[in-house]
Amino acid sequence: MATIRLGDTAPDFTAETSQGTLNFYDYLGDGWGILFSHPADFTPVCTTELGTAAKFKSEFDKRNVKMMALSVDGADSHNEWIKDINETQETLVNFPIIADEDRKVSDLYDMIHPNADDTLTVRSVFIVGPDKKVKLILTYPASTGRNFYELLRVIDSLQLTAHHKVATPANWKNGEKVVVSPSIPTHEAKEIFTKGVEEIKPYLRMTPDPTA
Repeated sequence: MATIRLGDTAPDFTAETSQGTLNFYDYLGDGWGILFSHPADFTPVCTTELGTAAKFKSEFDKRNVKMMALSVDGADSHNEWIKDINETQETLVNFPIIADEDRKVSDLYDMIHPNADDTLTVRSVFIVGPDKKVKLILTYPASTGRNFYELLRVIDSLQLTAHHKVATPANWKNGEKVVVSPSIPTHEAKEIFTKGVEEIKPYLRMTPDPTA
């Protein structure tokens, strides 16, 4: 089983989901994607996560990001579970959940970690860019729910740095100052970033968010 690393091409697949048979690449189109796995249906942490994901969908839509979830249970189980999620989390699940009973997608993305559990997927997150390259990988233990504010923050950073020669500092939030790429000399940076460049150290230069 190949390990997926940052910059690798995200494996394509066709799978049964709670919204019918879908091809991953076709579903994403020319946009961004988040693929995230869950240990099992009818589990408490997953229920809160999928409810939260549904509530965040409009924010991901603004960023041209589509979500697709995965669990190793079947489509009928997913559809029953979705009723519980909608009821308890007061939302409507509005994205597909893969029914990965044969572990095909789980194996493709190395989502089963035997030292954690032989059969259940860990809480994996893959962010995929429009070029179908893997831009971010996060792996959480089954006991820890994911932070969807952090996923939004990462998407904002990835989309900003994909189009501008900047990086985002620790705890950065959309609209805050960014770091000038170390590959750009300061005199060039001042021409590129017309809002100003603050040189703290020769290798540490800050500039206002170029899109703000």
